[in-house]
Amino acid sequence: MTEQEIDLLLQKQRAFFQSGATMHIERRIEMLKKLRTLIRKYTPEIAQAIHSDLGKSEHEAFMCEIGLALTEISYMIRHTRGFSRKRYRPTPLAQFAAVSYELPTPYGNALIMSPWNYPFLLTIEPLANAIAAGNTCIIKPSAYAPATAAMIEKLIGAAFPPEYVAVVTGGRKENACLLHKKFDLIFFTGSQSVGKEVLRCAAETLTPAILELGGKSPCIVDETADIALAARRIVFGKFLNCGQTCIAPDHILCQQSVKDKLVREILSQIKVQFGENPLDNADYGKIINEKHFDRLLSLIDENKTVFGGEYDREALRIAPTVMEDVSMDDPVMQEEIFGPLLPILTYERFDELLPLLSSKEKPLALYIFSEDKERIDLITRRARFGGGCINDVVIHLATSEMGFGGVGESGMGSYHGKTGYDAFSHRKSIVDKKTFMDLNIRYQPYDKIKRRLISFFLR
Repeated sequence: MTEQEIDLLLQKQRAFFQSGATMHIERRIEMLKKLRTLIRKYTPEIAQAIHSDLGKSEHEAFMCEIGLALTEISYMIRHTRGFSRKRYRPTPLAQFAAVSYELPTPYGNALIMSPWNYPFLLTIEPLANAIAAGNTCIIKPSAYAPATAAMIEKLIGAAFPPEYVAVVTGGRKENACLLHKKFDLIFFTGSQSVGKEVLRCAAETLTPAILELGGKSPCIVDETADIALAARRIVFGKFLNCGQTCIAPDHILCQQSVKDKLVREILSQIKVQFGENPLDNADYGKIINEKHFDRLLSLIDENKTVFGGEYDREALRIAPTVMEDVSMDDPVMQEEIFGPLLPILTYERFDELLPLLSSKEKPLALYIFSEDKERIDLITRRARFGGGCINDVVIHLATSEMGFGGVGESGMGSYHGKTGYDAFSHRKSIVDKKTFMDLNIRYQPYDKIKRRLISFFLR
């Protein structure tokens, strides 16, 4: 799409929003229902597109993308009426007689920029929130997942007129063009480096931005943990989507006394879940492109690899790879891994963890496997991270009842459910002052009686 075409599309969307067409709550719900119906209709095609881009099985594509997107849309259909109502607030006595309330209103024209690792889910979930809140939207899917981007374009074209929701495909040229246009809100999911550029561009036009980024999400395992269960759940979450999940456990911080047992259980679970040769498993995904594939291979230290390391360049597959005796100085610990490499680091005493975690950037997720409630409470309260799980991994993403987002280097703002509705809304604070009376204490001339009354009301 050319810059002139993008400008024309933006003009049409602004005019459509200004017409008030998106303000009708029933209209929003109707469009969400239409979107849900079309996703259900095209589920096999969507799953095939996701498989083409990332090698995900039909089961994984539905479980981790299509199904979660449908869940979010259904949640918004059920709750949009309630979310859009006024919220009455107490009025100070000094403002008598008046009624105070907050009124949620849409920002206007939103830009949603989605990533390649969950190309369908991380496009449709924020879109559902944006539509429920009453915005028009331009969607920019990742060029690294072209089959899914084409499917999203087909789906959105069938569900919405372009002045309501439209898709702009392409690569860096289109990204740069969009970021230099004026939107009312930018929602971006992706890497920290691109997130910084998004925020720089947003600052130029004073546009609010929601950034869902990533980071090196630690997974703590202490001596009290159920090691077999921890290994089973870690293997599932780490190697889901071939490790290309922003909230996957990036590395394990394991208490030294249980490290050997944990390693044995992890190796056993890899074989149970993926087979003796994961590269032959049809349900195991692939790396998104050769550049990312080569970067991951460069992080593997053969001297510290206790399992895996095999790869198939033609198929862009790297086997689940476990590395032990890793230190914070190793190359694999210098950047977010975002692939099927699992480094295991150790600690002796639990009190070593907080200083270690505090010295690192704030991750998108943190996980702790432990049966010690005091330790769990200490980590969840004192460590700084976006969200996480106790005795599990990644599943905190899969709910519409809680917000999902990062903090600091891992992002700003959150979405899902009501939090997502609020993210795409501005809450106007309004005082409805009544006209049947008008206290004169605020008006000049001021005297001692007025000063005493003001002092009484405002103390």
